[in-house]
Amino acid sequence: MKKLVVLLLTLALLTALPCLAFTGKVIKVSDGDTIQVLDSGQAVKVRLAEIDCPETSHGPKKPGQPFGQAAKKFVLDLVGGKTVLVDVVTKDRYGRIVGKVFLDDGTTLNSRLVQAGLAWAYRRYANDPALFKLEAEARAAKRGLWSDPHPIPPWEWRHGAGWGKAKRTSQSSTVSSGRCGQKRYCREMVSCEEAMFYLNQCGLTRLDRDGDGIPCESICR
Repeated sequence: MKKLVVLLLTLALLTALPCLAFTGKVIKVSDGDTIQVLDSGQAVKVRLAEIDCPETSHGPKKPGQPFGQAAKKFVLDLVGGKTVLVDVVTKDRYGRIVGKVFLDDGTTLNSRLVQAGLAWAYRRYANDPALFKLEAEARAAKRGLWSDPHPIPPWEWRHGAGWGKAKRTSQSSTVSSGRCGQKRYCREMVSCEEAMFYLNQCGLTRLDRDGDGIPCESICR
């Protein structure tokens, strides 16, 4: 606990800003990258900054990814019921705190997950080069999710590669019928098959912005 207090004071001094950090007990682990921490007696949702863990199941229409439960268990074993230091970075659109969670040894839960091969450095938000280095090391060692030769990043899983499977019945019937629907953008595609159909059969060239013949490269990789 003393180490966490020292870390808290150090962060405040280094930033020369009001201390946007707090210590509290972890009372719930929702999934690998989301926990709840007590702050002044109130439960606060904390989304781990700069990383993205494999998704856990959110019901039959939103199945979990491989290693999603493993990431959740890793976090539960490491910080469940323990006091941590939360360095607040921002708040997301859901009102959750986004931050770095420091452990008593000075490391962060964020980096430990990446190091264990149970999280990606979140390409859209990550700024810390150390996270990319840890990810590369985990990939080389084939730790955790990297034991799969073609793991699907959670941000792709959420937008068609996994959770979109529930929508593919209607999508596949459209493709098999050979009829073009009303979709116009990559964000509306639920699979690479559908994107290829709209590009090649419907002439929707906007899906292939660089003209390499591969549409919607976030899902056709």
